Amino acid sequence: MFDGYDSCSEDTSSSSSSDESEEEVAPLPSSLPIIKNNGQVYTYPDGKSGMATCEMCGMVGVRDAFYSKTKRFCSVSCSRSYSSNSKKASILARLQVAGKPPTKKAKVLQKQPLVAKLAAYAQYQATLQNQAKTKAAAVPVEGFSWGNYINSNSFTAAPVTCFKHAPMGTCWGDISEGVRVEVLNTDCSLPTKVFWIAGIVKLAGYNALLRYEGFENDSSLDFWCNVCGSDIHPVGWCATSGKPLVPPRSIQHKYTNWKAFLVKRLTGAKTLPPDFSQKVSESMQYPFKTSMRVEVVDKTHLCRTRVAVVECVIGGRLRLVYEESEDKTDDFWCHMYSPLIHHIGWSRSIGHRFKRSDITKKQEGHFDAPPHLFMKVKEVDTAGEWFKEGMKLEAIDPLNLSAICVATIRKVLADGFLMIGIDGSEAADGSDWFCYHATSPSIFPVGFCEINMIELTPPRGYAKLPFKWFDYLRETDSIAAPVKLFNKEVPNHGFHVGMKLEAVDLMEPRLVCVATVTRIIHRLLRIHFDGWEDEYDQWVDCESPDLYPVGWCQLTGYQLQPPAPQSSRDSQSSSSKQKKKAKSQQYKGHKKMTSLQLKEELLDGEEYSFLQGASDQESNGSASYYIKQEP
Repeated sequence: MFDGYDSCSEDTSSSSSSDESEEEVAPLPSSLPIIKNNGQVYTYPDGKSGMATCEMCGMVGVRDAFYSKTKRFCSVSCSRSYSSNSKKASILARLQVAGKPPTKKAKVLQKQPLVAKLAAYAQYQATLQNQAKTKAAAVPVEGFSWGNYINSNSFTAAPVTCFKHAPMGTCWGDISEGVRVEVLNTDCSLPTKVFWIAGIVKLAGYNALLRYEGFENDSSLDFWCNVCGSDIHPVGWCATSGKPLVPPRSIQHKYTNWKAFLVKRLTGAKTLPPDFSQKVSESMQYPFKTSMRVEVVDKTHLCRTRVAVVECVIGGRLRLVYEESEDKTDDFWCHMYSPLIHHIGWSRSIGHRFKRSDITKKQEGHFDAPPHLFMKVKEVDTAGEWFKEGMKLEAIDPLNLSAICVATIRKVLADGFLMIGIDGSEAADGSDWFCYHATSPSIFPVGFCEINMIELTPPRGYAKLPFKWFDYLRETDSIAAPVKLFNKEVPNHGFHVGMKLEAVDLMEPRLVCVATVTRIIHRLLRIHFDGWEDEYDQWVDCESPDLYPVGWCQLTGYQLQPPAPQSSRDSQSSSSKQKKKAKSQQYKGHKKMTSLQLKEELLDGEEYSFLQGASDQESNGSASYYIKQEP
């Protein structure tokens, strides 16, 4: 609206009153302290308003920051435009007096101030409507509030820095408790927006619990706010934007010298970077656009891919509609960095199965997504010892993500990709094989579950229980995939057991739910969906693009699924008991062997010593799963 620094003298013609009537703004209450953009604190005398309305565009602001001696305009441009239009109106009047009819151009010039006001008002209304739509889209069902949920249970949330794929994940900086910001002052009865300084009391993902300066240990007016939202600013923003700083009404008489108070409180304090909002905006720009064509896994036949079209993009998540779906209901949700989507031609290039579309040519407006937009997999050297068909391993079942199962490599594709099947439950035609890259964190060497005390799901129908890899490999005349071929990198991810986050239910990938980290095995996280039985838990990699910080849904406008209500818990509990009764004869795991026993039972004389998994609280370091024993 105005910069709050420059001033400009006005033409004498600009001193005439406007032809359009202006709505008067209610004056600020007397004796209300206002902090101007130069930091001075003063009190308006009785009967004098501290606010003013621009006679050109209708904007409202602090009177002392307005231009001209009479404080009638919010900016130099408004002042000059008004002056110019006044002269034009004077010429028009003289033409009318002389008996000459006004030209079309003159009529337009005469109406220009009103047009400017209407345009400004229309833009303001459009902004309000957009904000309302965004807020409506971001409101979780049943009125769930992360702030209340965290406060009432003393939960902690995973920090934003744990999610490199999320907005601000790589440039969050040192935003922490104690950082000061400028926010809307809600404890105020003024007719216009005013601001005050607040400090971060607690961080939960993107959300911060804020307390207005001056409240000390009083938490009665604490409130939660999304740090990346549009109503939170670095200290100094009000000064550069000409916005008034007004103390909350509850404490406005607590201090007589607010300037001295703020100087003392803010000296040495941290605030948001000046370009924080710009960084937020840039981090929420996504390269995928609607109508782009991609190859994505066929959700009905995991062994193949199909062509799909990007229907919409929300926070980096893509709603993909399979190209042959005429009514656009056959869709699939995934993140743009998901390993399940690829550029057109990927399947042919590596030898993966692909369902050819019945559509002979592209629909109008559709175009292939550029290959550089997709996540690149790590290059591997397949020239030496490499995976072979028939080798055994352990893998997360993509159809039951709570289980790690006995699995077999069924086909070796190009560029390090593998087709894998779950032993004992494979279809005869291989339609349920699934593709993992050799560096995937979802496949593990034989013995991984054993050494890390994770229940391994044996092949369906396997009678010799408890399951032992040594016996099974001998019975099936198979060999275990060499340990050295698996991904052993463990980033310092920062997750801890008990942290809250927002996670995709990968069995219903359109849903993002309130979730908790319940176990950590190196880089593997056990994700529990709050309010649901443990059997719905899912094993997810720490760098999965399907995990998000608390507040991600609110920030992006995605729908958040709250914890299951009590009625749902009761029904699922009953169902769970029936399932457990039916499964009572199934093997549920056996006690962990020592490292020495396990090493003695591995095949082919290869000597491997496995590093025992650290405790759930401590296994977020960078140790490898296993180390090959040197001869």
